[in-house]
Amino acid sequence: MPFSYYQKLNATDQRVYRKSDSILRVALPDAAVLVPLAKAIEPLLVGDDRRGVERACQALVDGLNAQLRTPAVHVRVLERRPADASYELQGLYEPDEVTEGAARISVWMRTAKKVQVVKFRTFLRTLVHEVCHHLDYELYKLPETFHTEGFYARESALMRELLGEPPRAPTSSS
Repeated sequence: MPFSYYQKLNATDQRVYRKSDSILRVALPDAAVLVPLAKAIEPLLVGDDRRGVERACQALVDGLNAQLRTPAVHVRVLERRPADASYELQGLYEPDEVTEGAARISVWMRTAKKVQVVKFRTFLRTLVHEVCHHLDYELYKLPETFHTEGFYARESALMRELLGEPPRAPTSSS
């Protein structure tokens, strides 16, 4: 079932939305070689090593792009999440048209309010979420990247693969 904003999209964007919604996982040729890259982020994050986290994130994203033969994306790890009274930004994907160069992913390693280092799984999910936006444009050649059920399914499946966890059993919709 499409999210509520689907009805507000024009016919072209609705087709893109449906295409995105139909893609449920990223087909990685060899997820196992990426697991150590993903897990290498955790001790650096816990150790509050921003530069180390940035290098480790870049290595993971480079590994994903190499396997999927997608263009490079520059990863920035920044200190404290930007926020206002009602919203806290966790990550941001900027395609190359916006950056006028290589696409860029920005993720923040500290919460805005309490300035605490983000928990590893939350941080990795944010990074993977932004990578999924990159893949929508570069792997799936979608002209727009929407938050669809398929998008979130790809994000969750990719998280599990990068952590070396077994895939979830399909659920019945009865």
